[in-house]
Amino acid sequence: MASIIRNQFRSLPYPTADFTGKTVIVTGGNVGLGLEAARHCARLGAAKVILGCRNTEKGEAARRDIEASLPRRDGRSNGGSTNGVVEVWPLDMCSFESVKAFFRRADDELERLDVLISNAGVNMATFYLDEGYERTITVNVISTFLLALLLLPKLKQTAARFNAETHICFASSDAHRFAAFNERKEPKIFETFKSKEKMSFDRYNVSKLLDLLLSRELARQLDEKGTGAGVVVNVINPGFCTSQLFRDLPFPINLIIKLGLLMIGRTCEEGSRTYLTAITSGKETHGKYMDSCLIWEESQFVRSEEGSKVQKRVYAELMEILETIEPGISKNV
Repeated sequence: MASIIRNQFRSLPYPTADFTGKTVIVTGGNVGLGLEAARHCARLGAAKVILGCRNTEKGEAARRDIEASLPRRDGRSNGGSTNGVVEVWPLDMCSFESVKAFFRRADDELERLDVLISNAGVNMATFYLDEGYERTITVNVISTFLLALLLLPKLKQTAARFNAETHICFASSDAHRFAAFNERKEPKIFETFKSKEKMSFDRYNVSKLLDLLLSRELARQLDEKGTGAGVVVNVINPGFCTSQLFRDLPFPINLIIKLGLLMIGRTCEEGSRTYLTAITSGKETHGKYMDSCLIWEESQFVRSEEGSKVQKRVYAELMEILETIEPGISKNV
């Protein structure tokens, strides 16, 4: 816990990398960390920044906010880019069909894809069922990896065609360290996420642990198969930030969170710098967990023998689920 608090006060480098010509997708890009990461990418010269948003009206407001904050690319002094760099595409992570429709549009319309920032996430205290699984797992895990694997061929093609590194950056959290993850004791881990009776306050922590385990295994699989040349897969902890992630938590937990944010919280702009560091880092970060813009040690469980076995197990279970959603998707790895 002491190291977590110390990291909150670590100075994070302001992004300066060149994104000229690059295409970036940011899920959940209309608010918080996603909005600020998209703003940085647009500021740094990206040719196209796509905000994947459930609410496109809010997405359009975010687009206008980003454009108003940037200098015009024609060099004029009055704010607001007029080059159409930022686009808003509908993306509802509660719906597998919406995820697949987003992918089909990307596959049809995008000449290249350099970066996928998998930022969209929820933190639910109440049980909601989406696509047969509790919402936190559907959004934070299943839809997140569904979209990543659907877009993986486009990232591979871009890396090969332009002789460049492309990136998938997943959002985890220090919350993974506190996951009890009792579901791992069940015969089928993902089956337990269908039951209202087995819903617990540990669910968000578990989702972030799963994101970390699955991103590590995805990177390992790409390396083992030799099919991921040029693609960097990493996972970050943006820290404790003043985002809207906690908006669905009940009293008094929401009050405790607010007080904590007042004392040690990062701004969303500061937190978004962790994304920018990850998507501009090289193969040394492939399969790694990054905290405060540095490669960091995962929880003891993740690094344990049991953690390694569970990592392979949850990956195999997820692949089975994804195959039922999109047959043949596992061949993208």
